[in-house]
Amino acid sequence: MRMMSVASAVALTMAMVMTDAAPAQVGTEQPAVVAGAKPVKLEHIAVHSPAVAGNLEGNSADRTVVVVLPPSYASSPKRRYPVLYALHGYSIGAEQWMKEIHAPQTIEGAFAQGAKEMIVVFPDSKTLHNGSMYSGSATTGDFEAFVSRDLVRYVDAHYRTIARRESRGLVGHSMGGYGATRISMRHADLYGAVYMMSPCCLSARGAGPTDAKTLEQLAAIKTPADAANLPWALHAQLAAAAAWSPNPKKPPLYLDLPGEDEAQRREVLAKWAANAPLSFLDQYVGNLRQYRAIAIDVGDKDSLKTDAEKLHQMLDSYSIANSFEIYPGTHTSRTAFRFQDQVLPFFSRTLSFDERAR
Repeated sequence: MRMMSVASAVALTMAMVMTDAAPAQVGTEQPAVVAGAKPVKLEHIAVHSPAVAGNLEGNSADRTVVVVLPPSYASSPKRRYPVLYALHGYSIGAEQWMKEIHAPQTIEGAFAQGAKEMIVVFPDSKTLHNGSMYSGSATTGDFEAFVSRDLVRYVDAHYRTIARRESRGLVGHSMGGYGATRISMRHADLYGAVYMMSPCCLSARGAGPTDAKTLEQLAAIKTPADAANLPWALHAQLAAAAAWSPNPKKPPLYLDLPGEDEAQRREVLAKWAANAPLSFLDQYVGNLRQYRAIAIDVGDKDSLKTDAEKLHQMLDSYSIANSFEIYPGTHTSRTAFRFQDQVLPFFSRTLSFDERAR
């Protein structure tokens, strides 16, 4: 089997995730425990996703999900709550991201500081190549539908939620920020407010140059298991291709990368560009106008700052209300503080807590 050609490790990282983030879970600063914070309850569950079932990569359709129930959930058996869906970034799963944002401590801290109680749901969307891009393809399975359909239905059926769009929020960091951007644009009927934390992959990227070592590594892949030994950046390239340029006729990885053939190169890059939110935002202006609130943030030392600001500017150009903040920091610095002090209070202000309106 002859694998594709043009994809350098440097361009891969730029195209897929972020240049200044570590390739796995990173240590992050931890806020002080808030005095008087009451404990939440964590439930680790599996949610079966028909949308993911049958994918060519063999990703499990039974997805790990962590549900954080607020302090009053058990003691107020008739009370219903808004739900915040929180999406993790590339190369880490839901539980790893919870460690990066120091949940549940930060969730408990936010409630103790005045944020209204809500259910917070952390779905795991890790795949063979360490990230689904919260997109849908025959190769990976449809993770966009998992988050926006299967997961919402399950949570509403099994927990005391206020099951309406005005009482659902969506937040994500990095690849999860991309997921929050993509899903919020395409499914405004399901969510009332959205927060993009340092979103990646907003603009179309080129394939970049290649080198002999990269080609040798790609040509050596004979089974999906072989891909496990690839460098992080090459894994990221394969994750993007599996999500955005699947090829069910091309085992063992069932994807296309930009090749030496100019026609294939143009075709694959066009598919990637079609999945860039800055490219397709214009199609969803009506959807975006339905949101009660939209927020974007990014660190001043984060290479993703330029695209995040472009997203803000595009929303402004359509007079779509949104808040945008560039804060001092890198891609992962102070994310725990921000989740506690900005993200949860944002949804406390903008979601509907009116149980009568169900």
